[in-house]
This record gives sequence, structure tokens and C-alpha cells, in this order.
Amino acid sequence: MSMDITFENLEPALQQLGVNAREAANTLRLASSEQRTEAICAMAKHVRADMDAILSANAKDMEGGKAKGLSAAMLDRLQLSPERVEAMAQGLEAVAQLPDPVGSEDERWTQPSGLTFVKVRTPLGVIGMIYESRPNVTADAASLCLKSGNACILRGGSEAVHSNMAIHKSIIAALVETGLPESCVQYVNTTDRAAVGYMLAGLHGNIDLIIPRGGKGLVGRVQKDARVPVLSHLEGRNHTYVHTDANPDMALDIIVNAKMRRTGICGATETLLIDQDVAHYLPKLAEALQAAGCVLKGDSKAQALLPGIALASQTDFETEYSDAILNIKVVANLDEALDHIAQFGSGHTDAIVTGNESIAQRFLAQVDSAIVMHNTSTQFADGGEFGFGAEIGIATGRLHARGPVGAQHLTSYKYHVLGTGQIRP
Repeated sequence: MSMDITFENLEPALQQLGVNAREAANTLRLASSEQRTEAICAMAKHVRADMDAILSANAKDMEGGKAKGLSAAMLDRLQLSPERVEAMAQGLEAVAQLPDPVGSEDERWTQPSGLTFVKVRTPLGVIGMIYESRPNVTADAASLCLKSGNACILRGGSEAVHSNMAIHKSIIAALVETGLPESCVQYVNTTDRAAVGYMLAGLHGNIDLIIPRGGKGLVGRVQKDARVPVLSHLEGRNHTYVHTDANPDMALDIIVNAKMRRTGICGATETLLIDQDVAHYLPKLAEALQAAGCVLKGDSKAQALLPGIALASQTDFETEYSDAILNIKVVANLDEALDHIAQFGSGHTDAIVTGNESIAQRFLAQVDSAIVMHNTSTQFADGGEFGFGAEIGIATGRLHARGPVGAQHLTSYKYHVLGTGQIRP
């Protein structure tokens, strides 16, 4: 359901979305797995059927984005194509095929009292999602919330408003077709930023969890102002470290992919760390990266090997570029690489390239990021690649969920205690 929200009715309209969502959450909590799965499959069908309308709406957003001077990386996040819409539909189908987390048992045990204890997964309730740029998040969030039995209130960025509303229209058609309330997935169809404030306040207790997905400014505001629990998706200041024992051809392929496959996604590598013993690889690495269109910055040691590149400042190492720019730092050894990641990383994704298994295990153990990789590209930091069908974000905190957040991570649990007449002495 998408209410007609205006400046004049902003607060009561938002509060009504909260009431609607709570009612829908109560319905979803008891809905069968089959009905929820059927609804997600119907979403995929309607997204495909409505592709022309979705692409037309996206063209309006792209035109507006260019007029606003959005960066190439932001425009890449915003842009849809027939292939990306089809990928969206396939993502919905992948979520539909996942095991249903609702009602699944985590543990079961029996105590000496004869009581049996069962830890059972249960929906969180109502999830508020605040996100920027990428319209596919509308479909991902809707499907993951539905799969996990949660109602959701979505508020996308103003730059993608036409695309998001077109996708939401397809989602509503699927809910109607399968007999679920339209208010299972509601979209805040206003660009008024005050709407975010009302959501962060919890809509009179009707939002159980807020998930922000976007830039540092958005996430910072949500963390500062939210009066309900927050599951944060922070920036991806990701590193790939090339150790002395790395295979040079493997390292080259991984680095180019990790930086340049899609520069605008949060899994892109932003800083290359390389051991000084193999720093002579740098000219060949730089040639491949620059041929792909990458701008390089480096510390003084990297500059000595790559004349003409800019000097990387501390600010550069603290930046998520989301663009074809890569920092390079030559390090003495694993310890210096670990120190750099601890200082400049964001706890998102960090990778090592090495043939030394003991060094790899030390890196995996000591790097305190949500995702730590060995001999692969950081671009695999994606819920679909993890087998989650899609993701609602990549959580970089340490509570409740970490890494790609899929349907199973949008549930909590309760205990069933099963007796045969026991009373406590």
C-alpha cells in the first residue's frame, strides 16, 4: 500500500503506515510458508511483465540524476537495464526458493526435569528500510522481509523515486494476486526528508528495526537519531593485501576484478596493500588497472615504482571512493598490513592473496571485519554470492547479524518449552 503523502498530511500519513504495517506483520507471522513463497514468485513475474514501465521510470531518474550532477558511480548504481531488471526478477526467485526461516528449529534439548526446550525462529515484526540510489534494493528488501515474515516500510532516495515506485507497483500487484495485505510492503512516496525523522522515531512503536543503506551521511544520521534498534550497513573501505607468497598472475586478476568489475558497489576494493618484497609487481598491476580506466594514488614507496601517480593522503585511505580510484601502499610485512587495516578499514570486507596457508589463517583470524577473504575478489561480498538469494545490506556491526543480511538474519527466536505435567519443586 502506498498512501498519498503530502507536506500537509506528512505526520498522520506516516503514523498510519506504521499502524498498517503492524497489522500486516501480525498477518504475516501466521501466514503459511507456501503463501509467502508464492507472493515472492509473483513479484518476479510482475517485475518481468512491467519491465517497460520500470525502465521508463528509471529513464526519468537517470535524466534527473544527470541534471543534478550525480557522479558516474552514483549513476551506475541508479541505472537499470533489461539485464538488471531480469537479474532483479531472478533474485526474487532465488529468495523464494530459500528454506523458510520462520518456525525453523535452531536447537532442541531435554533437561533432567523431562522438559524439552526448542529454540524456534520468529519474525522481527516491522522493518523500516531507508536507502539511497539502487532501485533493486526495493525488490530485495520486499522479498527478504516477506520471506522472513516481516512487514516493511521502505523509503528510497529522491534520486530513484520513479524507479522505486514503479517496482513497488509490481510488488503490490503480486501481494494482491496472492491474497496478502498490500500493507505488507509499503513505500514512503515523498521526498520530504522529514519522513525519515518520523521513521527514526519509530512511528509510535510500530517499527521494530531500522536498516539504513547508503552513504556515510545517511548512516550517521540514522545511528545518531534513531530511537529504535539499527542494523547498520556502513561504507566499504575494503582492502586487498598481496603477500610475499602470492601468485603474481592470480594477484593481478583478483586486484583488477576487486577494483574495476563494478566500482560503485560496497564490495569494491579501495586500497591495495602489497609487501615490499614483491612490490616489483606494481608496474604490471598498474598497467592492467590503468588500461581498465583506474586512477592510482600511492604512498611514497609506490610512487617511486610508479612515477606520475598522485600521493595518497590519510584522507584518501579513509575514503570509500565508489569510483575507479585505487590507493596503493607498500608494507613491510603482514603485521604492517594488519595495522593499516585496523586503522583505516570499516569492518566490511578485507582480502589477502597468498599461497602461504599459515599466513592466510593468521590474516583470517586477526582481521576483525564482517567478511574476510583468501585468494578471491572482494566483489564476492554480496548476499546472492553467499547463497542468500539477495541481501538487505551488509552489516558491519557485531550484534545480531554480520556480513550480508539475508532472510534468516531478519528473524529472532523464541523458546517452546514442552512438558508432560511437570511442576517445579
